[in-house]
Amino acid sequence: MKTAIAFWNILAKDMRNYYLKPPNISWGIIFPFAWMLMFFLKSQTPLDVRAVLPGVMAMSILFGTTSMLAVTITFERRSRSFDRLLLAPISLTWLMLAKTLGAILFGIVNAFVPVLIALFFINLADISWGVVFLSVLLIAVTSTLLGLFIAVSVSEVFEAQTFSNFFRFPMVFLCGLFIPVSQLPQFLQPLSYAIPLTYGADLLKTGINQDGHILVGISFLVLLAFTVILFLISRRNIQHRWIY
Repeated sequence: MKTAIAFWNILAKDMRNYYLKPPNISWGIIFPFAWMLMFFLKSQTPLDVRAVLPGVMAMSILFGTTSMLAVTITFERRSRSFDRLLLAPISLTWLMLAKTLGAILFGIVNAFVPVLIALFFINLADISWGVVFLSVLLIAVTSTLLGLFIAVSVSEVFEAQTFSNFFRFPMVFLCGLFIPVSQLPQFLQPLSYAIPLTYGADLLKTGINQDGHILVGISFLVLLAFTVILFLISRRNIQHRWIY
């Protein structure tokens, strides 16, 4: 009972103090518009909404989750409020789940903003919604845990932002959203298959356009593996830095 109460209070506090603030809500709405505009200006042709939708969704999740979690936890560590959370009547695993769930929900909401926009332009009745929701969930989880890994690996907010960009921008250009992985230089292709966003983006392409190139089962298992690895590494960093 104490664990459930502590879990809910931590999650509610994060939602109230960080994710439900008007600037963050408006940013989650404007951000997909900005990505769609970028694709339109890049092509200089009538925008193929269905073709760009997987990319816009994936980037909205990636930037939304990593930006929010990396900065908020780094800020709490600096103000010592994160240290006080470690004294709460809750295990470290449940504490990490409580801190990450808000970012995961924020990323999922961000992902479906461009879907709502796309409904005004195209018919999405033939989309495989089960695959789409699964891919959105897995991208949100892995991106959030990447943000957690970054947050517990640095000490300052500006370091978290710099470290986030070190991971995010190479992932965006190597995951097959702009250039298919098969068209990348051969020495970069193994690197593409070593990042989680490649598999999440391919799942989205399969669900929306049926043009993914990786088996759904393989993408699912790889993303689960990234989830476990990032969670365990982050947990170990917290234990060694603040508990032991």
